[in-house]
Amino acid sequence: MAKRRKTAAARKPRKAKAGGRRFPKASPYLKKLSTAVRRHFAKAVDLPTFLSTAGQLTTEDRKLIVRQALILLEQNYAHLPLKKAMHSIDPVQRLKVLLQALEMTPPPRQLSEFEFHAEMTDVFTSVRDLHTNYLLPAPFNEMTAFLPFMVEDYVDHGKRKYLVSHVTGGFRHPTFGPGVEVVYWNGTPIDRAVANNAQRYAGSNRDARHARGVQTLTTRALVIAPPPDEEWVVVGYRTKTGKLADIRFDWQVNPPMPASVEAPVATGRAVAGLGLDLEQDIVQRVRKGLFAPNVVDAEKKAARKAIRGVLADLESGMPNVFEARKVTTPSGTFGYLRVRTFSVWPPEDFLNEFIRLITALPPRGLILDVRGNGGGVINAGEFALQTLTPRRIEPEPLQFINTPLNLEICRRNGKTSNWSDLSPWVESLEQALQTGAAFSAGFPISDPEMCNAIGQKYFGPVVLITDGLCYSTTDIFASGFQDHEIGPVLGVAGSTGAGGANVWEQQYFSSDILPDSVYQPLPNGAGMRVAIRRTLRVGRRAGAPVEDLGVIPDERHDVTRNDLLKGNVDLINRAGKLLAARPVRQFTVTVHESSPTQANLAFETEGMTRLDVYLDERPIQSLDLQGGRAAIVVPKNGPQATLEVRGFDGTQLVARYRTPV
Repeated sequence: MAKRRKTAAARKPRKAKAGGRRFPKASPYLKKLSTAVRRHFAKAVDLPTFLSTAGQLTTEDRKLIVRQALILLEQNYAHLPLKKAMHSIDPVQRLKVLLQALEMTPPPRQLSEFEFHAEMTDVFTSVRDLHTNYLLPAPFNEMTAFLPFMVEDYVDHGKRKYLVSHVTGGFRHPTFGPGVEVVYWNGTPIDRAVANNAQRYAGSNRDARHARGVQTLTTRALVIAPPPDEEWVVVGYRTKTGKLADIRFDWQVNPPMPASVEAPVATGRAVAGLGLDLEQDIVQRVRKGLFAPNVVDAEKKAARKAIRGVLADLESGMPNVFEARKVTTPSGTFGYLRVRTFSVWPPEDFLNEFIRLITALPPRGLILDVRGNGGGVINAGEFALQTLTPRRIEPEPLQFINTPLNLEICRRNGKTSNWSDLSPWVESLEQALQTGAAFSAGFPISDPEMCNAIGQKYFGPVVLITDGLCYSTTDIFASGFQDHEIGPVLGVAGSTGAGGANVWEQQYFSSDILPDSVYQPLPNGAGMRVAIRRTLRVGRRAGAPVEDLGVIPDERHDVTRNDLLKGNVDLINRAGKLLAARPVRQFTVTVHESSPTQANLAFETEGMTRLDVYLDERPIQSLDLQGGRAAIVVPKNGPQATLEVRGFDGTQLVARYRTPV
C-alpha cells in the first residue's frame, strides 16, 4: 500500500484551556468548517485526552446501577420472554451474577471502570433492542466520537461494496474524498470489519445490525456504547485511478449538535409517548453539523420566515424534520418528501407542516422517504397516516408485560396523572395476575378519534421508502402504512429496524412515574432506557409484534453507486415507476358561502364515479359524477358541523375528505 501520510489530527497539538482543564486544540479540519457550526466543534479533543477525564464509580454506585437494571429488565421490560426465546439469552441472570460478585466479602478482583461499563453495555446489547439501553455516566453521556467522513454501502452486480459518500467541509486530501471505495479497515477486509462492528450494537434483526455496523464505523454515541478500542483508524481505500492507498484518522470527541427546537420537551406527557432510537437521534445531530451545516443555517432562517409567514410552498419551517421537492423521473413528475424524524412536540405541529407540504407537492404521486428516521413522538407518526388514505386508521395497540410492579404503575397513573393516563390497562393487568396471562390487553397511545379527525389530504398514489435504520415510531408508521394498504413499501433493506415499543427512561420512574418506590436515581449521570409497552400490528397482520420482525417491504431496491453519489437517482426512479403503475385519484372542493344557513360546494375529481356526502356523520346525499364534477348545497349546523365526502370508484372507497362547514 502507499506510504502512510501523517495527518494533521495525528500531530502533537498545542494546549488550550477549556472548561477548567487543558485540552488540545481541535483538529485542523474542524477549524475550517462552516461558520454555522465551527464554534460548536472548536473544543473537540482526541480520544486519549477525553478518556483522561473519565471519572470513577464506587462499588456502591455500581451495586445501585445493577439493582436498578434488574428491576427494569425483570419487572418492566415488555420483550423479555420474546428476547430470551429468539436470542437464547438471559440478561437477568447475568446481572444477578454481576451483583453477587460486587457483594462478595472479600470481593474478587474488581472490574475496571471501562470493564464495568462494557459488561453493563453487553448485558443490555444482548437483548437486541435499541429501546433498551444502559446509558453511560459522565463524561460519556454528553459526547460522541467521530471521523470526518461517512461510509455507505451499495450493491454492484450482486456484490456489496463500501464507499466514502460524504467528507466534512473542512477536510481536504488529494486522493481521499467522496466516491473512493473503502476496502480495508485497520487492516481487516471491510465486509468483515462491518460484521464485527455490527455485533456490538443491538439491532433487532440482521438488516438492522448491518445498517448500524456501517453507520458506527465513523460516528458513535458514547452514551450508548463504550468508546472505540482503537485511538485511530487506518482506512485502506482504492483511489479513483484504482490504486490502493491508506490514510490514518484520529477519533475526535465532541458533544452532538443541540436538539432542534421541535424536539419533545422533558415533561411527562411529551416523553411518556416516545418511540425513539436515541443513538440514531444523536448520530443524526452529529452528522448534521459535520456534513450538512447548511441545514443548521436553514433552521435559523426558517424559524424567522415562519414567524413572518413568508415560507415558500416547498420550504419547510422545520428543515431538520422535512425536505420537500419535486422530482422528475422517466415515469413522470412526482412529489418527494423526506421525513428525518418524528421528534416534534406537540404532534399537531408535525401534522400541520406535513399536511402543508404534501398538499403543495404534485398531486399525481408522492414518494415518502423515511430512511434513517429513528422515530420520535408516536402520536406524530400515527396522526399523519389519515392524510394519505380514505381508510379509517386503527392505531396500534400496546401491551404491558404482566408484573405486580407494572400493575402498581398503572394504578398510580390515571386520568389526572402528569405522566400519562394508564388506567385502561389496570383491569386486564389485575385479571392477568389471576389467569397467568403474559401480557395485559392492548390499548393505543394515539386517540383513535384524533387519528381520523382530519381525514385524507393527499389523494394521489403514495410509495413509502424504508431502510434498516427506520426504528420505533418510524416502525409504527411503516406498519400502519402497510397494514392500512396505503401504498407499496419500497425497502433498501430486507426489513425496517424492528423496534416495536414505547420507551421510558429510568430517571422518570423515580421522579414522575412511581416516586417513593423501588426506583432510585442513578449516580454520576448514568441512565437506562426500557421498552415498557410492546406494539402490535393491525389489519390482516393483527396481533403480530413489530419487535424483531419489523416491516418487510413489498418491493426491494438495492442501493447503487449512483444513489450514493447522485442524490438517490436510481431509488427515486424505481419509486416513480411504482407510482406510475397505480391509479391516479384527485379530489378538490371549492366552498362558496351563499348565506348564513347554507354553503354551496363544487367538486372536481379524477378516478371516481360517485360521491357520498355526510354532515356530522349523517348521510345527506349521494352524487353520481358527470365528467368528474358535481355540486351540492349543504346546510350549516353550527360552528362545529363537519362535512365528510367519500369518493368511490365503482364500489371501492378511494377518497375521504373532511372539513368544517
